[in-house]
Amino acid sequence: MPDMSALLEQAQKMQEQLLAAKEELSRARVTGEAASGLVKATVTGTGELISVEIKPEAVDPDDAELLGDMVVAAVRDANDQAEQLAADKLGPFAGGFGGGDALGGGGAAGALGF
Repeated sequence: MPDMSALLEQAQKMQEQLLAAKEELSRARVTGEAASGLVKATVTGTGELISVEIKPEAVDPDDAELLGDMVVAAVRDANDQAEQLAADKLGPFAGGFGGGDALGGGGAAGALGF
């Protein structure tokens, strides 16, 4: 029969490591770009949008829809990078949580509340 106190100690250590990884992700920043850097979006490692930077030359008064598309593309790029960062940081915890994306689609981060 396994030693319950050893199992509990191991679970406690894993929980501490998970909390540390979650804290690190919340402090991390990643930036995505669109249109060769004309539009940039910065998100945290957990996918929270922090800022959007738009260079003046990206603004065409006759094509506001294009600007919107560039913002969406930059945010998607940043979120893709945040998902990869979360997957890298939470990889050791992913074993038994199932598949899915790293920020909420059922993978390790999704199972852990990201």
